[in-house]
Amino acid sequence: MATIKDIAREAGVSAATVSRVLNNDLSLSVSDDTRTRIFAVAGQLGYKPARLKQMKRDTKLGGKTVSLLLWCSPEEERDDPYYGSIRRGVELRCEELGIVLGQTLRGRTSHPALRPGDGLIVVGGFDLQDLEGLHSDPNTIVLVDQYLERPDYDSVRTHFRQAVNQALGHLLALGHRDIAFIGGGGEGERRAHHFKRILTEKGCYDAGLIRTGSWSSADGYRMMDELLAGGKRPTACFAASDPLAVGALRALHDHGVQVPEEMAVVGFDDIEMAAYVQPPLTTVRAYPEQMGKAAVQLLAERFEGREAPSHTIIGTKLIVRDSCGGAAD
Repeated sequence: MATIKDIAREAGVSAATVSRVLNNDLSLSVSDDTRTRIFAVAGQLGYKPARLKQMKRDTKLGGKTVSLLLWCSPEEERDDPYYGSIRRGVELRCEELGIVLGQTLRGRTSHPALRPGDGLIVVGGFDLQDLEGLHSDPNTIVLVDQYLERPDYDSVRTHFRQAVNQALGHLLALGHRDIAFIGGGGEGERRAHHFKRILTEKGCYDAGLIRTGSWSSADGYRMMDELLAGGKRPTACFAASDPLAVGALRALHDHGVQVPEEMAVVGFDDIEMAAYVQPPLTTVRAYPEQMGKAAVQLLAERFEGREAPSHTIIGTKLIVRDSCGGAAD
C-alpha cells in the first residue's frame, strides 16, 4: 500500500507538503502545478487515506454522480489556470464527500454526449438556453463564474465588485486618473462593468482607454499595443486577468515603456507566474479552487434536502508587487 513518503519521493517534495496538500491545508503556500502533481502521483499509486475511506462509508452522498461542463477549451485552460483551478476544486471536494465525478465535457454549445447524473456543475459564461435539456432537475444545477445573475439557480461567483474596487482604489490612491482597461469580451462581464461604474463616479472614466478581446496573453499584447498607438496614453492599466497583464507587460517592454514609472499595471487572478514576471505583477488574488469546492458543497446540500436557491460569493485580496509602485494600502 502506498504511503505519504512514497508520494513525496515520486513527486519530488517533502512528506510534510504531501500530507498538508492531501488534507487540503489552505494555509499552505504551494503552486497549482505542485498540488496537481501530488494528487496525480497519489492517484497513480492508489493512495487512499483511512480518513477518506471512512468519510465515504459514512456519508449519505456516497454514490451520487455529478457531471462537469466547462466553458473553456483545454487550450484556454492551459493559457489561463483560473478555470483549471475551479476544476481541481470540484474534483477535490467530490473526492472528500464520496461523490462520483462522472463526466467532464467542454465547449460553449450543445452537448448531446452528456450522460444523466444526479447533479450538474456548469463553469463559465454559458447562455442558459444552451443548457436546456441537459439536466432534468434545475435544482441540482450549480452555475460557477456565470456573468449574468440567475436567481433561480444555485451559483458561485467571485466578488468582482470588491476585486475592481481593490485594484482601482490602489491606483487612484497612487494618483492615477488616466486608467485603461483590457479584458475579455462577453455580455455582462462584471470587471468591465464595475471598472466603468467606479471611474465614472470618480469623474475620470474614458471610453477611449477601453479595449476588449479574448483572454489570451497574445490579445493582452495586442490591446496594449493599440493603447500605446492611440492619441492619449494612460498612466495605468487594469487587466481583467493575469495572462492579459503578462501580454501587456511584454508590449510595454517592447515599446520601451518603463513599468511602473511610465505606466502602472494591475492584473487579476494571482496565477503562479504573476510573482515571477518582470516586474512582478500587482494583482487581485481570486480563489478559483475554493469556488469549485463551494459548487460541490451546494450540490451536496441539495442532495440532502435544501429547497431554496443559494448563492455563494467568494472574496478577493489585493497583492501589491512592483508593477504599480507604491506600498499596500
